[in-house]
Amino acid sequence: MDFSAILTLIVLAAAAILLVSERLRPDLIALMVMLTLGLGQVLSPEQTFAGFSGSAVITILGISIISEGLRQTGSAQMLGSWMHQLGRGSEARLIAATMLISAFVSLFMNNIAAVGVVLPAVATLARRTGTRPWRLMMPLAFGTTLGGMATLLTTSNIILSGALREAGQQPFGLLDFLPIGIPVVLVGTLYMVTAGRALLPAGNGSASEDRFITQSSRLSRLYRLSRDMHLLKILPDCPVVRQSLRQADWGRATGLNILGIVRGKTLVLAPRSDEILQPYDQLLVQGRLDPEKLSGYCLQEIKEKDLPEIADQATTLAEAVIAPHAGMIGKSLAQVRFREKYGLNVAAIWRDGKPILSNLGDLTLRYGDTLLLHGPAGAIHLLNQDSELILLEEDPDAVLRPSRHRTALAITALTLAAASITNLPVAEVVLAGAVLMLLTGCLSLNEAYRNIEWKAIFLIAGMWPLSTALTTTGLAVAGIEGVQSLFPALSPLGFAALLMVAAFLLTQLMSGQVAALVLAPLALAAAAGSGLDARGLAMAVALGCSLAFATPFGHPVNIMVMSPGGYTLKDYLRVGLPLTVLVYFTVLGGLALFWGLR
Repeated sequence: MDFSAILTLIVLAAAAILLVSERLRPDLIALMVMLTLGLGQVLSPEQTFAGFSGSAVITILGISIISEGLRQTGSAQMLGSWMHQLGRGSEARLIAATMLISAFVSLFMNNIAAVGVVLPAVATLARRTGTRPWRLMMPLAFGTTLGGMATLLTTSNIILSGALREAGQQPFGLLDFLPIGIPVVLVGTLYMVTAGRALLPAGNGSASEDRFITQSSRLSRLYRLSRDMHLLKILPDCPVVRQSLRQADWGRATGLNILGIVRGKTLVLAPRSDEILQPYDQLLVQGRLDPEKLSGYCLQEIKEKDLPEIADQATTLAEAVIAPHAGMIGKSLAQVRFREKYGLNVAAIWRDGKPILSNLGDLTLRYGDTLLLHGPAGAIHLLNQDSELILLEEDPDAVLRPSRHRTALAITALTLAAASITNLPVAEVVLAGAVLMLLTGCLSLNEAYRNIEWKAIFLIAGMWPLSTALTTTGLAVAGIEGVQSLFPALSPLGFAALLMVAAFLLTQLMSGQVAALVLAPLALAAAAGSGLDARGLAMAVALGCSLAFATPFGHPVNIMVMSPGGYTLKDYLRVGLPLTVLVYFTVLGGLALFWGLR
């Protein structure tokens, strides 16, 4: 064994120990691996840095941008209402809806982004139905992982496809994972609705239900907005009929804030100052009612009807502090024409340790006042560039560009169609879709930079040279020959089963991304040395790297739901291990049926 092979083994062992110990970040470990192999002259400079220009990295970069565009335009969040409709009636249906919708979303974006998009919808679903979060959070994570097994756009699948291309083999197409992935999703959903549901925690006092309280709900409670919220009906002879809010001078005349208008079955939150009031409109107002003013304006309070929510994903609450040298200090909101200037309504003012909720329009503003703002998330986002107000916190789940959701959906559909039915490289097609998202204003370039999965990109680019070194030093071939000597009568399907077991174990220890990079050269070496189908073995490794159900460490999505669900390692083992066995044998059946491994 020469020096290069020995150094590669040392690097592999050291990387494994560091990854398991979690003493350093995985992406930093990956960079150390890359530099060691390069400086040790195991690889040429071109091979050392090839990961940064690889198709896997470019695909992940493009998918990150497309995913964020879908989130910011609210395209993916519309699934929340679908989940509520599908899951109405029973907990089993709620779990099935959560599994299927999260699996559907993960077809179009990486799993972490999919959970980030669907999590707020599941939180809303849990609140609406009175379902405890620990009954839905694990199905959300597992559904996302199962859906990721049905698409190319999952990190480990992208890595194996890139490895095939590097080896001169045909890379995977977007639809190559569907024949096995769809049965996997159905089997996993059936399990979670039946046996898995029975194994989920029935009660969990450690679950952090506050994780599911949105920023708007938290601020509404803090400022006690519901204490003085009312629903008023505009009668036909009301003097404000056919006038805009600005013309009616509503705030000065009544001392009330209009937070929303119910018109028929439509709720208009944070109406603009030029909104025209119509007969029989129902006004969601905040403030203290004056019976004489209500009578003079021909307004009738509706007491028997539940009040609508004052915020959704496009209209939110946020806090902003008046800056020290702001020109509005010493003036009232009416004098600075706050609503017209910012397109936002001030729902309350925090002063001297308590909220002020009434007659805000004529209140003289002071330095240090905290304004509770109600309005479009996009308008609140623009306050980051304003010198008069200091925005304290933005709602992370807010939809900034709801008017662009059809554009984002069209771009995503076009990207997927081009990747599916044309011979164009998937990486280039996905990157083109990301550029279209930027050109059409679905998100800005700065926002794209902030939301790219840089950790995954550096992890893959840094570990890619290790995969190359295992091949160039002959270690991959030696490892395969060792396995074949131990199991001389091993069938192609048996070899695929062995690779999947190795992928499962490495995934629990070092993540599916690293497992894919380590096992890819072994699968390709086995195919080259024995005449097996390289794409079939690569498929086995890719899907084996998604067997991440048995522990919270198998995939970041498990960690994302662990705290809000209050789960423990035992919960994952109890629910996830049987699911792993079911999915394992389902994948093996698919490999035999669709990829000819027998």
